[in-house]
Amino acid sequence: MNDTQPAGAAAPLKVDITEKTFRSATGVKIVALRGLSFEVGQGEFACLLGPSGCGKTTTLRILLGLDRQFSGSYQLPEGGSNRVAAVFQEPVLLPWRTVEQNVRLALPRNFRDKDLDGLFEILGLSAMRSLYPSELSLGLARRAALARAFATEPAILLLDEPFASLDERTAESLRRLLIRVWAARPTTVLMVTHNLREALLLADRIIVLAPRPAQVLGVFDVGLSRDLRDKTALDRLVLDFHERFPESA
Repeated sequence: MNDTQPAGAAAPLKVDITEKTFRSATGVKIVALRGLSFEVGQGEFACLLGPSGCGKTTTLRILLGLDRQFSGSYQLPEGGSNRVAAVFQEPVLLPWRTVEQNVRLALPRNFRDKDLDGLFEILGLSAMRSLYPSELSLGLARRAALARAFATEPAILLLDEPFASLDERTAESLRRLLIRVWAARPTTVLMVTHNLREALLLADRIIVLAPRPAQVLGVFDVGLSRDLRDKTALDRLVLDFHERFPESA
């Protein structure tokens, strides 16, 4: 049964996927998700952390409505525009549109003249608004993708390893920018990652997944203000996490 339930304005994200299977090219049944159940509170930043191939992206595809062949249910939060926004590993910008045009195209027609100055400023894109995607580095293109997502003021933002394939310096800069723009425009966030330090830097809670078929091993509450998450604090959190989840080391 594929059941998407309506949510109230203050409802959390609720996921209860009984099973999701695939058929391989040779016809072999592959179970991607089984008994996957978790919640993310309204306005909370949560990370799905698990090994590559465990079913994290499959979970996001289900929540985005891109995959309806599963058994179980989910409930999306509502509020503001009631929109669901997503940022993927590839920025997916229209090459014939400028940065600003790409961002505004995501808005409903009657909101396309919305003041986006503050958003562009936070993301360091004020001077890039008239540039085309081919004129941007990958890091700047990822910023534009974040701007497009936040401009819609979504009820929930889904992030699928948005900093993958970037050098660590650029990725770290974008993580800090993500937190700044999220703090200025808070929304419920579910981010997929296999990078523990990234999750510990960004998240309020980390939902730890088992290898395929994905199910929840447990939840790690970070419990530390983001302005205190320096290198020393992150090192300590890494140790605490591995003590709680030694199988993920």
